[in-house]
Amino acid sequence: MRKIKLIWDFRGPDANKIAEHHEIHLKEYIIIEKLPYNITGFEIKNELYAIAYMVVTDDYMTIVRDALKPHRGELYE
Repeated sequence: MRKIKLIWDFRGPDANKIAEHHEIHLKEYIIIEKLPYNITGFEIKNELYAIAYMVVTDDYMTIVRDALKPHRGELYE
């Protein structure tokens, strides 16, 4: 089954802190919704750009996408 990395982009001087904090909410969502994977994270791309992400399977992608509105997604390997 394919895994999809759903990504939220954050830009600006507070991007790093916002992405780090957003990951906390993604983890909470996974617990509340009892999703099968608990893969989340945040990455600092540079001082003005960071991302937060969570990994879901095809079965949950549409549900999570519609509920949490990620900015984009990509295949997770």
